[in-house]
Amino acid sequence: MDSNRTSRVENIAARIAEKAAEAGGRAYYVGGFVRDRLLGIDNKDVDVEIHGITPEHLLQILGDIGDPISFGQSFGIYSLRGEDIDIAMPRRERPVVTDAELQGKARGHRDFEVEVDPFIGTYEAARRRDFTINALMQDVLTGEITDHFGGIEDLKGVIRHIDDRTFGEDPLRVLRAAQFAARFGFEIAPETVRLCRTIDLSGLSRERVEEEMKKALLKAPKPSVFFESLRVMDQLDVWFPELKAMIGLEQDPVFHPEGDVWIHTMEVIDRAAVFRDRVSDPYAFMLLALTHDMGKIVTTEFIKGRIHAYEHEIKGIPLVEAFLGRLTGEKAAAEYVLNMVPLHMRPNVAAYTKPSLKSTNRMYDAAAAPEDLIYFAQADRPVFSGTDRFSGDSEFLRERLEAYRETMAKPYVMGRDLIEAGLEPGEYFGELLEYAHKLRLAGTDKESALKQVLGYARKMGRKPRRNQDGGSRK
Repeated sequence: MDSNRTSRVENIAARIAEKAAEAGGRAYYVGGFVRDRLLGIDNKDVDVEIHGITPEHLLQILGDIGDPISFGQSFGIYSLRGEDIDIAMPRRERPVVTDAELQGKARGHRDFEVEVDPFIGTYEAARRRDFTINALMQDVLTGEITDHFGGIEDLKGVIRHIDDRTFGEDPLRVLRAAQFAARFGFEIAPETVRLCRTIDLSGLSRERVEEEMKKALLKAPKPSVFFESLRVMDQLDVWFPELKAMIGLEQDPVFHPEGDVWIHTMEVIDRAAVFRDRVSDPYAFMLLALTHDMGKIVTTEFIKGRIHAYEHEIKGIPLVEAFLGRLTGEKAAAEYVLNMVPLHMRPNVAAYTKPSLKSTNRMYDAAAAPEDLIYFAQADRPVFSGTDRFSGDSEFLRERLEAYRETMAKPYVMGRDLIEAGLEPGEYFGELLEYAHKLRLAGTDKESALKQVLGYARKMGRKPRRNQDGGSRK
């Protein structure tokens, strides 16, 4: 949120607070907005909680300021149309047992009965939150901080839950703990880790799980902390079994002195995070980094005293598909990953072997995002016994990418060229155009390529029709 918009929203919050105060109420900034303000982090989500007045009175106040929107008055949550601000009233939440739970079909899931209570007080209102750093409240008018649970002290670097009894009522809080640890570089308190180990995550929806993973992958300086935290909590089984299978899975120490596939993958996603603002699809790119070596789970073997994972980039695709199907509803991101995983080794091999231009043209042509492939190569770059033998890969790969782009910018054989040459359109055009594309990637000029394609057509028994002068139409 830019400074002008922030000032506008805070001015609106102040007007609401002033009118609430006139009626004997009090307005507080709450949640992540207070946390991030104290950490010096920009946060566009402005949340205000109003105490001491009725919902009806609050709705009247909001109507005097703008066009109020209610997200269900029974929940006590409102906004103003066109403004980035959420206004809520304190509420009590009580878990209720659903029929699905009674039948054993919804483990880990809870429905809640919500009761708005404007006079609950700041202590009880803050106690229903998840972590101490999220339970801080700041008076909108005076700036005074209310800290009932030691959140200011924990802002020095600790993720700590508030209430043993209520914390597990929403299992998502396990993932939120890991996500906050990754984003802020905080440690999760030992007592919170112990509690998180006891919570069942199987009842969560894919959408909620993905939201926390996505925040970690896109916002954390070291996304590996998210997954490492879940590992420490013993919470990889339900949603991330493929990642758990990487733990202890050995690699050839010559190529991977860093350790097992888990360690390598965690290092790759942290290095990939450096390139998030440069790639075509940051989320898809990070998912590629996370899944690229899943094939090693099914291909790793010892041969003559060495560890190999032949064709892991191909044979791992079913595992990658299962992982993406479980965790993301973003079709474009999934397609990107499934395209790029089989290609992920080729850039670094090319940088080392310096193959023909045709070879690198084919590599880039096969990629959903050719330039992203270079950034991924940097994140996945192997190190041999502590010596980086691929230090020049980026320069070579970029030179070849530019050559590929120049190749693709030149005239090339299209279907209309074949028709003008006298060929009758038909299904076989697909095979001819595929052949023409191969010639294009090999750097063959259009005129020469057309002659070769027409020769190939004749071998197929497809001769150009002649015009009245005895020549082809062209």
